[in-house]
Amino acid sequence: MSEISDAGHSPLISVIIVNYQGVEVVEAAIESLRGQSFRDFELIIVDNASNDGSPDLVNFRGLPQGKLIRETCNHGFAGGVNIAVEHARGRYLALFNPDCVAKENWLEKLADAARRFPDTAMFASTQICLNDPDLLDGAGDNYFFLGVPWRGGHGQPVSRRPEFGECFSPCGAAAMIRKDCFLGQGGFDREYFCYCEDVDLAFRLRLSGERCLYIPDAQVWHKGSAISGKNSKFTVFLGTRNLVWTYFKNMPLAMLVLTYPVHALALVYLYLRQIGSPRAKYFRQGAFSAYRHFGKAWSQRRKIHGGQKGFVLATLAAMTWNPRKLSRRDTVIKAALKER
Repeated sequence: MSEISDAGHSPLISVIIVNYQGVEVVEAAIESLRGQSFRDFELIIVDNASNDGSPDLVNFRGLPQGKLIRETCNHGFAGGVNIAVEHARGRYLALFNPDCVAKENWLEKLADAARRFPDTAMFASTQICLNDPDLLDGAGDNYFFLGVPWRGGHGQPVSRRPEFGECFSPCGAAAMIRKDCFLGQGGFDREYFCYCEDVDLAFRLRLSGERCLYIPDAQVWHKGSAISGKNSKFTVFLGTRNLVWTYFKNMPLAMLVLTYPVHALALVYLYLRQIGSPRAKYFRQGAFSAYRHFGKAWSQRRKIHGGQKGFVLATLAAMTWNPRKLSRRDTVIKAALKER
């Protein structure tokens, strides 16, 4: 079954899965959406030319609305989401990795947050390690002012899950973003392919005055790099390259000038920490690629910073300034804001 639809009804939420070679995980992801208590959603799956048979496992039975888009080449996560958004009819986009399993009230909690905070552009979920449910996979993404993002609380006990509040950005594995805000920023940067595209988009949205709220009761279980591999060349190379691009594209100019020397030292430090493992080589290659194609990132600065006016301080305030929080991979959640 490739599509079910209700042409007369536009759902509140468009759930988006980008699949590539997800034969071992995608069925469980869809099954968890089939059991959602909140039903005003559609599911859009973009398959990036998988050859493992996973697209044939897609079955929309028991789902309110569904659509499978089969691509003939791999667009990565960034490009795949952008394609899905072209077909999305919901006011909100719920990004959902194929290696995730959602708690039955995940969408209900996100929809409730959207109702309570209609002017908020981004919502982050609680991610729990699928293979070890006593550990957090993440509670929103954080951004250190020297240009280093991380998933808050990754690997820490679930008992340390933070309360509701504001984080820098949502992790794209289980995020909800207002579609008008996503489109207003031109969507994900396709050049990123995978990794850090969520932080890059959130950075741009923050510079335009938007915020991200962490919803602790919106929970999913996440396997994490189930397809690409946590320490693979693909993951480390793209993660490093895109980290550098995000910093150069988005960091306000005065902060860029002030922090660049230390940013460069931080990259060297991160590289030296990995000496002796294959990750070091992939990290070095990713950093070199970022600088070799530096012009791609720098050329976008004018567009990004041309209209942000007045939101620089708010964006800087949303960053993390304590290096201990970075080194410990802590969750950084600011005080909860009132409903608007």
